[in-house]
Amino acid sequence: MVEYSEFVRLSRSSDSDERGHAAHLAALAYLNHQGPADEHAALYAALIGFLDDPSVKVRAALAYGLLHSPEAPRPIIMALLQDSPIISRAILQYSPILIDADLLNVIRKGDQAAWLAIAQRRTLSARAATALIERHDDDITLRLVRRADVDIDGSLLISLAQERGKEAVWRGALLSRPDLPAPARLILVRRVTEALRETRIVCGALSPERLSRLLRDESDTALSSIGEAESCRHRAEFVQDLVGSSELNSRILLHAIVTGHVMFFASCIAELADVTRDKVFTLLESGSRAALAALFLRAGLSEELGKVLVRLVLHARAADLADDISARHYVVTALTEELIIEFDGQIPSELEEAFAYLTEQNIALARKAARGVMRAFAETTKIAMTLPPAKEAAAPLELPAA
Repeated sequence: MVEYSEFVRLSRSSDSDERGHAAHLAALAYLNHQGPADEHAALYAALIGFLDDPSVKVRAALAYGLLHSPEAPRPIIMALLQDSPIISRAILQYSPILIDADLLNVIRKGDQAAWLAIAQRRTLSARAATALIERHDDDITLRLVRRADVDIDGSLLISLAQERGKEAVWRGALLSRPDLPAPARLILVRRVTEALRETRIVCGALSPERLSRLLRDESDTALSSIGEAESCRHRAEFVQDLVGSSELNSRILLHAIVTGHVMFFASCIAELADVTRDKVFTLLESGSRAALAALFLRAGLSEELGKVLVRLVLHARAADLADDISARHYVVTALTEELIIEFDGQIPSELEEAFAYLTEQNIALARKAARGVMRAFAETTKIAMTLPPAKEAAAPLELPAA
């Protein structure tokens, strides 16, 4: 307990430490006041009086006492906001009294130190975050992007992905955000693909042709996965953008089925054919060959490609392509062999791209499906390996002297 006479003595002391102690006591007493109104008014007047103290230590002690409280008097907080930088930055970072209008005004007129203090607030609105990002300060923007609790407008995230996606630190920060829009995620996946293609250790480990095939296949898988997630959330914009930008091709459609991303495939066909996705999904589940062929023709696909897709859909009905690598390998192998037999090895030009894709997938899926099979078999059997009988060694070739 401190008597008011002692408080008055401290507040009038020539020692700034004593005045600072009095300012802090006044702040705590005001915030925890439960007495008569005249006492509360006197405490409020004392707080205002400390605003004019010549010592920054005293004003800082006042700010420290009021800093975190939602009950702090707004006029005093706003006065402290205009005080020395060390006090102002503390108010900006911690005071819950400040509203967006206060923060936006500081963002427009302040410096990097003020922006940093605002960026570190416990809660930050999307409006204030956007204003900070529009200051084009890399450190501030990166801090905000790394904060998953701060809402950032989707169009702004897409712009950041386009502008900064070539830098690994920005890709990591953006990709870690759960609210990253699908177009931004696709942009970053493509930037990662470009970075891998140019990485020396990757280029040295794989031949250019195989590296190109691998990266293209993984890019298609990423696009299909993103499309599947968007389709499951009933968001049509991603597929609409693909169709509008002419990025949707036969390879992506085939890949969507092969990888088990049926919802994405259905959304693509629905957008191309201008029918509902539910109707497309029903036909994919139980439609006849003729109905499926008519659907693909309406979607603008060639008759030959439509026939391939019909066969692929019928095979996919009996297999779990989403999770079973062996099932994918079986379906692709069966379809490839059917095409070779049907056309007697002379694949039509309209199907060359589709057939090349199926061939690539057949090799890739065979590798994935074969991993660990022999080791698992060897661990569960005691049968000896059957080998042909040994033949007598042929006489070594005698080569003329060089």
